[in-house]
Amino acid sequence: MTWRPTRISVGSWALYDLANTIFALGVGSLYFASWLTDEVGRLPSLLRGNGDADLALAVVVDAAMLLVIVLGPWIGARSDHRGPRSRYLLPATLLAVTPTFFLATVSPAWSLALYGLALVGFNLGSVVYDAMLPDVSTPQNIGRVSGIGIAVGYLGSVVAWAIGELLLDAHGYPWVFRAIAVAFLLFALPSFFFVKERPRAAAPGPSPRLAGSLRGLVAAWRRTRQYPGVTRFLVGRFFYTDAVNTLIAGFLTIYAIEEVGFTDAQVRDLLIVAIAGSILGGFAGGRLVDVVGPRRLLHGALHTWVVAFAAGIAAGATGWQWLAWPLGALGGLALGATWAADRVYMQRISPPRHLGEFYGLYATVGRFATILGPLLWGLVVTVFGLPREVALVVLTLLLITGRVILQEVDDRPRDWAEADLVAEG
Repeated sequence: MTWRPTRISVGSWALYDLANTIFALGVGSLYFASWLTDEVGRLPSLLRGNGDADLALAVVVDAAMLLVIVLGPWIGARSDHRGPRSRYLLPATLLAVTPTFFLATVSPAWSLALYGLALVGFNLGSVVYDAMLPDVSTPQNIGRVSGIGIAVGYLGSVVAWAIGELLLDAHGYPWVFRAIAVAFLLFALPSFFFVKERPRAAAPGPSPRLAGSLRGLVAAWRRTRQYPGVTRFLVGRFFYTDAVNTLIAGFLTIYAIEEVGFTDAQVRDLLIVAIAGSILGGFAGGRLVDVVGPRRLLHGALHTWVVAFAAGIAAGATGWQWLAWPLGALGGLALGATWAADRVYMQRISPPRHLGEFYGLYATVGRFATILGPLLWGLVVTVFGLPREVALVVLTLLLITGRVILQEVDDRPRDWAEADLVAEG
């Protein structure tokens, strides 16, 4: 029987994208980095680097991503083994929400630890959420539905910005983080109750165990070699997400303040420009991916990223602040299109039986990239004492490397063998 997702399923699934985008922008990209920059003098000396927040932020992001590398494929494989996937989405969400609620209420060092826990929950939730895409779409509209999720998700950026505008000056950062945590949970709730998943029979054998997660990770990587393009796509994704995730993990805020000379208010305005571009990129990208295919759309998005990074490098090097605005506008447009395209790209080349497991690898390469990116940034800025413009040049080279690797990965629909299909229960 042909699967027909309900409108309430699609809407509830898209609202989860809105919920976690509130965290991604409000905590990850904007307010936590700003708060940490103000509080850097209270950090232990080992985390202060040259007296800025770059090193401390890089350390906590790297530690969190190491955990996600181990836990992501395990969570994905367990959600493949037996449904519903939503039972894994709820605890991951709570792991993100609870620490966020207490950010900035304790010392900077403890707040960094809380932020790390929240990052783990946020990323594990994304593994499960991405694997639910086929439950809320059909092969004919999967790109459009993915784009709706991206575009609705970036409305969460507006919510995060509005929370800061309403609460930051009057009540300070602790109330901003509390409000973000509550908003995250409220918008996530429908996905726990109203997403109707495809019926799936349990996979044979025992459920994957955490103790064997590293072995499972190696086995999953070996399994990707059986399916043309999957391994190469994941390697290419590593490089371009390295650049993108590093920038949006808080380093854009630091760059805009320290190199371009923006005030906190100007940074918030820059983020609004980026949000508008992201919403447009998500909606337009979602429609285009069904027309031109995820491969062509992703290539176009990566080219746009290179132009945006070049504008940012020029803004920092010359001190011409107006050049930073194209970084926000073009970067936002490229961001929406990137996630609309690569999520569908991954789904198209992955066998349905291993979709959750492979989305775990998809998340893993993105998170491992989020380790390397901050590490490279920290080495350039803190260890070698070079300008942040040089760090941005390094990220640009990573984007170009990813684009070159993806050249040989086609996005044609696959004819799966019966063993690679999901059995319906």
